[in-house]
Amino acid sequence: MFHGEFRASGWQEAHSSALIEAAWSNGAADWAWIEHPHGVVFEVCFADEARWQAFRELPAVKAALDAVPDPANGLLIYRGRGGGSGALAPRRPRPTAGAGAVQLPEPEQERILQVTAIDQAAAPADLCPAG
Repeated sequence: MFHGEFRASGWQEAHSSALIEAAWSNGAADWAWIEHPHGVVFEVCFADEARWQAFRELPAVKAALDAVPDPANGLLIYRGRGGGSGALAPRRPRPTAGAGAVQLPEPEQERILQVTAIDQAAAPADLCPAG
């Protein structure tokens, strides 16, 4: 929540109790208020997506979000710390980076065939010219 016509801390004081009560009554695992130079952040953690959706649909939550200091540009909602990481499926692992990051199997020992003599009778004619 960014500052707007009035400071976001005033909005926090007005709506903090209602938001915390709504979060706890809908199964929030944790919550926190974080103050920044540009505004305030209300972090709330739910165990699953259904509880988050139920929280967002409550009239008290909708009323609080409608009353933000800057309704056009001052409200950001993220489903996860650090950005929109609320994916329903886990991310696939990326390839490893850098040389030597993955150990390769040792090469097998090469077989060496030593030829000491050629049997003239068993050798093909084009390899051993008569003479």
